[in-house]
Amino acid sequence: MTDLSHQRCLAQDGGKPMDDGEIHRHLAQVSGWQARGGAIEKTFAFRNYHETIAFVNALAWICHAEDHHPELKVTFDRCVVRFDTHEVGGISINDFICAAKADALVAFVG
Repeated sequence: MTDLSHQRCLAQDGGKPMDDGEIHRHLAQVSGWQARGGAIEKTFAFRNYHETIAFVNALAWICHAEDHHPELKVTFDRCVVRFDTHEVGGISINDFICAAKADALVAFVG
């Protein structure tokens, strides 16, 4: 299986959301992510606001390049990142690709 962080997001128009089995197989490839309410999400913790905002800005750049944008909840030392794919009405491979890129970003910076 190809490392998700090296894949690119593709248009999902007309696609279907992943079933529970596919979701759980992909969750095994991204650490700390959980399926919740038709999306995947993870809370990233940082030492301070500056690090949190640096992560948010870097993730925004990556997701813009992938044309797949998360929902973010930003606080002083945390960022909750939530991905779903509106085109399929649930979770798609694009969510896992961007989740892996977010994890790689934190591993690179940390």
